[in-house]
Amino acid sequence: MTLLEPATPTRHSLIEDILGVVTGAVLMALTVHLMRAGGLITGQIAGLSLVGSYATGTSFGLIFFVLNLPFYWLAIRRMGWAFTIKTFCAVALLSVLTTLVPHVFLISYLHPGLAAILTGITGGAGLLILFRHGATLGGIGVIAMYLQDTRNIKAGHVQLGFDAMVFALAFVLFPWEMVAWSLLGAVILNMVITLNHRRDRYIAK
Repeated sequence: MTLLEPATPTRHSLIEDILGVVTGAVLMALTVHLMRAGGLITGQIAGLSLVGSYATGTSFGLIFFVLNLPFYWLAIRRMGWAFTIKTFCAVALLSVLTTLVPHVFLISYLHPGLAAILTGITGGAGLLILFRHGATLGGIGVIAMYLQDTRNIKAGHVQLGFDAMVFALAFVLFPWEMVAWSLLGAVILNMVITLNHRRDRYIAK
């Protein structure tokens, strides 16, 4: 092998996957904490959980964990046991951490504009780490991939449609400024994922 040849890709070890899932979940817990401090939301199941948390006062972690439960059966069929177990662990860990973090990390004020930038970056990094270790956080992604394979409906369109419904609900319940800043954060997050989660540039496993 010459210096110009890429290294042969290898799969992550069990300990690397464990550390990756924990790191990704911690970053996502920080992201949720910053979102709540700035009064923001996001897309996917996490966004719906934040909307429900703001509207009802119920714990984000509890709502998030419960909303993801129906997707595991499909995840087993579509993605296999390894993906499902790692995803379940990431969701469970995030649910616990988002309940504990506010008790040990207090933010008295965070401007929603800065919150949008910070959450876009930390959320993108957290999801990127989870993706690289064969896990995710949102059940909608599993549904999207299933519909693409079985109904020829593009996965991106399914996720975009769900996110549109979440933000439309937010426009009804919350001030438009909050939703506008949230959209900025979502754009930044997706830019981080788009720029860094590319199989033509990076080794994913």
